[in-house]
Amino acid sequence: MLRSRLSVFPSLWMASLAVVLSACSTVAEDKTVNWSPNKIYSEAKDELNAGAYDKAAGLFEKLEGRAAGTPLAQQAQLEKAYAHYKSGDKAQALATLDRFLKLHPASPALDYALYLKGVVNFNEDLGLFSFITRQDLSERDQKAAKESFEAFKELSTRFPDSRYTPDAVLRMTYIVNSLAQYEVHVARYYYTRGAYVAAINRAQSALTDYSNVPALEEALYIMVKSYEALGMTQLRDDTQRVLAQNYPQSEYVSRGFKAKDSPWWKLW
Repeated sequence: MLRSRLSVFPSLWMASLAVVLSACSTVAEDKTVNWSPNKIYSEAKDELNAGAYDKAAGLFEKLEGRAAGTPLAQQAQLEKAYAHYKSGDKAQALATLDRFLKLHPASPALDYALYLKGVVNFNEDLGLFSFITRQDLSERDQKAAKESFEAFKELSTRFPDSRYTPDAVLRMTYIVNSLAQYEVHVARYYYTRGAYVAAINRAQSALTDYSNVPALEEALYIMVKSYEALGMTQLRDDTQRVLAQNYPQSEYVSRGFKAKDSPWWKLW
């Protein structure tokens, strides 16, 4: 019995060795080992243009290491960030851009890096079911919108003549409208649930923090209706006068709250 058990060990050892050798043989070869940096860049761009964003990001990663300390390495880092963005990996894209901005504060591509950071955080995608819910960006978390605004603001301030600045300014207008509308959305939420003091406070925040944006018309209307519900007629009348002065043709006065239709903020 002991002898038969011992005889099994060589077989087990050989089988284990075969598994190890098999595993080693399946390790993918690095086909870029003998490629020049320019060759890697060319292949990475081809993958990027073909929509193979993950493959492109991997090649740009290799290029960043191979061409370290050169302008091509900086280019690879920016291209990698873009590839991550296009693949939907926002966190990796932002991490790559933050690293670039920290390591290369004097780079001639700094304006593009700031622009791309703003674009990564700027998300106008309403989601698969937006046509049912009619949800707009003012009803969603505003953290990314604020970070996007800051990147675009830095770009437009430091590089007013950059080719990316005109589009950044348009997007900044969109973001400000969205942030103001977010405050009004919350104010409307409070009003419809009878929390009139909270509705007034939130509408007042929109009026205090923003100017010359469409959302302020509804903010004033919410305050008028909330004061009315609270029986505060003097404040209601004062706010009504401000509304009439700034929006003499206001549809809120004649029709009340607007029903949701196409998103008001769509600029393109």
